[in-house]
Amino acid sequence: MNDKKKRDNTKVALITCAAKRIGAAITRELHSSGYKVIIHCNESTTEAATLAEGLNRIQPDSAHFIQQALSSTKELEQFAEECTRSFRRLDVVVNNASVSFSSPLASINPSEFDALVDVNLKAPLFLAQHFAPSLRKQRGCIVNLIDIHGEKPLKEYLAYSVSKAGLIMLTKALALEMAPHVRVNGISPGAILWPEDTAKLNELQKQALLDGIPAGILGTPEAIAKGVLYLVRDAEFVTGQVIAIDGGQSIA
Repeated sequence: MNDKKKRDNTKVALITCAAKRIGAAITRELHSSGYKVIIHCNESTTEAATLAEGLNRIQPDSAHFIQQALSSTKELEQFAEECTRSFRRLDVVVNNASVSFSSPLASINPSEFDALVDVNLKAPLFLAQHFAPSLRKQRGCIVNLIDIHGEKPLKEYLAYSVSKAGLIMLTKALALEMAPHVRVNGISPGAILWPEDTAKLNELQKQALLDGIPAGILGTPEAIAKGVLYLVRDAEFVTGQVIAIDGGQSIA
């Protein structure tokens, strides 16, 4: 009975786009810190299933994965219901899912703008709405993964930068709307990983990027994951804030 009660009281975290890269690092960090995890993915079902299987070998019935596109707000309510059913509670939402592609002023069209805003801004808003009752019940929290280019726009990534700027304001506005029972914060990563298609950058381009980072190095997914853990577990008096984890890139 005591063991069952202890399992029932284990906190649960949802991480969107959690199958690979930064999302997977956040998932592992929270799991190793005692959280049950809901691993969301869109297309990376094999990676999500493998990650969940590995975590369940470490701690049985501690990880579950759900496939869902976040681009349609009509499907988010059903997704939220499935998430809360997974472990019958929800304490943490980490909005890591993001879409990024070039959108220069001369060529951007409405469908491209919508594709960026739907995932980067609208999904975190309406997931907060759907998860609000569960998060309030558990006095939980939301962490939004933003981008330093939400404050310092990236040339030719106009709509992407705008969507991330909106997510900064959403983070602050939700912190007011959901207080005092739910904390809402954000993390703005800088250069953390080279693109999966490394052919997009040659060695000179990579070095130029590193030269623009005062710390002189590329960040790691684990650095972001530790920042998320701080905001989730240790920052009881922190809400409405955005922390840049970028080696100083945003001030260079």
